[in-house]
Amino acid sequence: MTLTLRSIFICTLLIILFPNKTKAQTEGNFIKVSIGLGSSTSNYEEENPEIIDGSGFYAQGEYIIGIKKWFSVRPYAGFIFTSTNEDLVKNPQGYKVETNAFILGTKVRLCAPIPWVAPFIETGIGASIGTFRTYIPDLNVKESGITAHIPIGIGLALGRKNNIEIGVTFYGNLSGEQSFGAFTAGYSFPID
Repeated sequence: MTLTLRSIFICTLLIILFPNKTKAQTEGNFIKVSIGLGSSTSNYEEENPEIIDGSGFYAQGEYIIGIKKWFSVRPYAGFIFTSTNEDLVKNPQGYKVETNAFILGTKVRLCAPIPWVAPFIETGIGASIGTFRTYIPDLNVKESGITAHIPIGIGLALGRKNNIEIGVTFYGNLSGEQSFGAFTAGYSFPID
């Protein structure tokens, strides 16, 4: 089953028209921790994009401010460490797309009103502090410092209290040379 633009529109319309009936996310304050498989890739077209990317570890913590049952604000902090496969058979030129950064920012989440399995989408603005290495056939850049990024995430909040999550998070790095993201699993617990 594919998620179409029409079904997204209908879910969003139902959330707006009946916000008091939504049960997918609880109001209040929570802490969420996530870990996952990090990935970094260049923003340029390469001949062999499958070998010019990085993979590694990702972890993040969020302070969740549940404003409505379907809407929350989420300040976050975390880190991502990726490195490129240095197999000389697959990558004889030694190309690299690597990210080693501390990330922080704030995002907002819209969550569909479905018990036990609640799809969500989130976005915001943040900053990446670290080193970003992009060495591909058309570009050789190593940057260090602070770069703005835009996080975009989709996923599912699972369980009776929707406190277990699986998802994909993408960080569009505004410097233009590379982007990074992760496949994540997370758990949230109340602090009220």
